[in-house]
Formats: sequence, C-alpha cells, structure tokens
Amino acid sequence: MNNYSNSNGYLLLFRGTDWHKELSPELIQQIMGDWSTWFDRLTQQGKLSAANPLENEGVVITGKSRTLSDGPFAESKEAVGGFFLLTVDTFEEALEIGKECPALPYGIIVEVRPVAPACPAERMRREAELQALA
Repeated sequence: MNNYSNSNGYLLLFRGTDWHKELSPELIQQIMGDWSTWFDRLTQQGKLSAANPLENEGVVITGKSRTLSDGPFAESKEAVGGFFLLTVDTFEEALEIGKECPALPYGIIVEVRPVAPACPAERMRREAELQALA
C-alpha cells in the first residue's frame, strides 16, 4: 500500500447515491444508526475534521466557454454523495477508517485520498520561482 504522510489530512469520498434504494426501512435505520455511531466515535477521537452529505443536484462547469450542465449526478451511479475529512497521521489509518463504512456491504464505494498541501500547478509555479532565484 502507499505510504503517504500527510499533515493536511485525508478525504473519504462516499460514492454511490442509490445504495439504499433496495433496502427495507428497518435495514436503512440500522445502517444509519451504525453510521452515526461511527461518525460520533471518529469525532470523539479527534479524527474527523469535517463531514457532510451532498445533495443530488448541482451544476457542472466545463471548458473554456464555461459550459453549464445540470447536476453532477445525471449519468453517474458512482456520484459523490458525501465526504469525511480526516485528521490522521497515515494513509493506512485513513484506509482502515474507510473500511469501517457501514454502507460498504450495500454498494457504497469509499475513495480515500490524501489532501494536497497545494494544487500541482501551484507547486510547479513555486518550484519555477525558486529555480529562478537560484
């Protein structure tokens, strides 16, 4: 596995907005209770910096002409439905937390990503600036 060391944290992206559609109300209630317990534990441990679900609507902006299209979810069954921003020391710890997601057995996908200290273009600009000074 990757050995990321990241003081900026790790993002868990929860993909799949329809994972619960075929489940009974009782099972959904159980899973959401497990989800709340997981969320509360991570918060109490100081490992959860931010978290939110996302609405199933929005606008996507693309291209030089700033073309708009309805909702990021129009054609994707793996649309991002929410996120957790974790404050943990290692990628492996973030990965283990992601594996605990109560909805994994029901089709949700958890993507674990390190948060970058700066965007790649900004890093390139800074490096070029430093090289010019050298």
